[in-house]
Amino acid sequence: MKNKALITILLAAMIPASCTPAATSVPLMIPSTPTLTFIPTATISILPTRPAHTQSGMLIKPYQDVRFQNILNLNRSLGESLIETWWFNEATIWSREDKPVAQNILKLGMNPGLGIRELHAAGITGKGITVAIIDQPMVLDHPEFEGKVINYYDAGTELPAGTVSMHGPAVTSLLVGENIGTAPDASVYFVAVPSWLFDAQYYADALDWIVARNEKLPEASKIRAVSVSAIPSGIWSEYTKNNDAWDAAYKRATEAGILVLDCTYEQGITVPCTYDPHDPDNVAKCVPNWTGPVNPPHKRINIPTSRTSATEDDGDGQVHFSYQFSGDGGLSWSTPYLTGVLAMGWQVNPDLTSSQILDMLYASAYITENKMKVINPKAFIDLVKRTIHE
Repeated sequence: MKNKALITILLAAMIPASCTPAATSVPLMIPSTPTLTFIPTATISILPTRPAHTQSGMLIKPYQDVRFQNILNLNRSLGESLIETWWFNEATIWSREDKPVAQNILKLGMNPGLGIRELHAAGITGKGITVAIIDQPMVLDHPEFEGKVINYYDAGTELPAGTVSMHGPAVTSLLVGENIGTAPDASVYFVAVPSWLFDAQYYADALDWIVARNEKLPEASKIRAVSVSAIPSGIWSEYTKNNDAWDAAYKRATEAGILVLDCTYEQGITVPCTYDPHDPDNVAKCVPNWTGPVNPPHKRINIPTSRTSATEDDGDGQVHFSYQFSGDGGLSWSTPYLTGVLAMGWQVNPDLTSSQILDMLYASAYITENKMKVINPKAFIDLVKRTIHE
C-alpha cells in the first residue's frame, strides 16, 4: 500500500489535466476563488528566466493553475516562457503587456502539431470513422464539436441537462475539435459519467452501453476505439468502488473488437510530451515530460499534451463556450489525441485490426536519444498507406 500511495501522489502531481479523480472530483470545474497550485515538472525544457511576484510579495511559479485569476498586479511583465507553462483560460485577467502574449499562446496551442494539419489538408481527417468517449458531462453546442456527437448518453450522473464540466469538452475537442482535434471529421458516441463519485461501476456501465450499441451498428459504422481519460482500476486508481467491474467491462469490449484506451498503469499506452508551440510540426522537439512507469505492462508512446482545448462554464447560469491552455497537460489530454490519430489511420485503411494499427503506431514513432517513442503521425499514415497495396 505504501508504494501505491507514493505512485498516486506522483501521478497526481504530474497530471494536472486530471486522469486522476483528484483533479476531476467536482462536476462543475469553476471554483469561485481558485488557488494557485504549483505543479512540479522537472524535465520540461521551457522554463522561465526568473520568478515573478505580485505586489503583495506572493511568488508566482511555473506550471500554475491561473484559470479565472486576476494577475494584473505583478511587479513586471511575465513573458512568454513563463506563460506557456501555465494552465489558463479566457477568463484569466492579464496585464496589458501579457494579454497579447497569452492570446497568441492560446492560438498556437490549437495546432495539434507533428504534421497533423498537413494530413488534414490532404483529406485525412478521420472521416467515416466512429469512436467513443467516456468522460464528464458537457453540452453539445460548442463550435469545436457541434454536430459531431452522434449520440449522447448519461450513464448515471443524475445532473440536469445542460450541466457542463471542464473535462468533457476538453477531451472531445482534442479528438474531433474543428480547429483543435486530431480527427475533426470523425463521429463520436459520448457517454457521461460521474467521476466525482469515485465509483468505477459507472465507467463499466458506460463501456457496456457502447458495446451493446456497437452490436446494432452496420459494419461501416462500427465504433473502433473508446477514449477514456480516467483510471478506473489498477495500482494508480483513486476510484474506491467496483474497480473489478471496469476490468471485466474492459475485457468484454476488447473481446468485442473495440480498442479501449484508458490511463491505467495496467492497460494505458501513453505518456505526455511538450511540443514547441513555435515549431509544432517538429517531432524531435516534443520533449517527454514524464518518463512513465518502470517496466510497464505495455509499450508506451509520448503524445503532445501542452495544448489548447475547448471548455464550457455556466458561472452566471448560462453556458459559455471558450478555450483554455494547459502548459503541462497530462495523460488525460494524451488519450483523445491518440484516438484521433488512430481514426485517421483507419480512414486510410479501415481493414486494419486494433493490434495491427497499434503495431504501425509504434513502428513509425520517432525515437529520442533516451530511446523513448514519440508519436509521428505523418510517418504513421505513410506506413498505413503501404498496407493498401500489400
